[in-house]
Amino acid sequence: MFSLESFHQEYETDTSDLTIKDRHFRFFTPKSLDKFIDPEDIFHDFPLWSKIWEASIILSDYLSGMPVDSEKRFLEIGCGMGVVGVVASRFGHRVTMTEYNPDALSFAKANASANLSAGDAGLEITELDWGNPRLEGLFDYIIGSEVIYKEKDYQPILKLFESFLKPSGEIILAEGVRKTSVEFFRQMSGLFDITAKKKILRSREEEVRIILARMKFKTPRISYPRPQ
Repeated sequence: MFSLESFHQEYETDTSDLTIKDRHFRFFTPKSLDKFIDPEDIFHDFPLWSKIWEASIILSDYLSGMPVDSEKRFLEIGCGMGVVGVVASRFGHRVTMTEYNPDALSFAKANASANLSAGDAGLEITELDWGNPRLEGLFDYIIGSEVIYKEKDYQPILKLFESFLKPSGEIILAEGVRKTSVEFFRQMSGLFDITAKKKILRSREEEVRIILARMKFKTPRISYPRPQ
């Protein structure tokens, strides 16, 4: 059983505030990355999940404006600290947040506990290994932000789409403009109808360009029961 008390005993945290359409959120973030980095190889499994990415803010804002349908289910892949799933749930969507990294899962659970109440939409948080995915049921939407970092993940992510998206379902991704994300969408364009918009987040220090893409399979698909 998860508890915030146990979470704070295990992790030193800071907080980051976020406002989406006049609703306020406060997210726990790691105070230091030392706990999550291998000192022998700081680039091995670097904790990319430990930051609130601009793409997550863009996707959160987009989902907050979507009409709520209690029958529709959202699957978030690579949820990290839980920003997108928590915001979407607060705005009434039914979300299953998934992540492989156990520390990220702990932060996602803590942020859900801190920002959601019993009156918010049902939220599930569970582990998901892209190489050996185990989930029950199909989803109306698959969502993700900053999940396209490595070319080796293209096929596992496609398999997730094929395995867990309803035949008429839709994928919504927010990704920074970089070589791997642009190439991913290029490769997927043969299988999907893709509608993409470029979003820009500006601050005094920088300007960040984000691709917000909606994807649907071009060919109607028949869903078969998956072996257990």
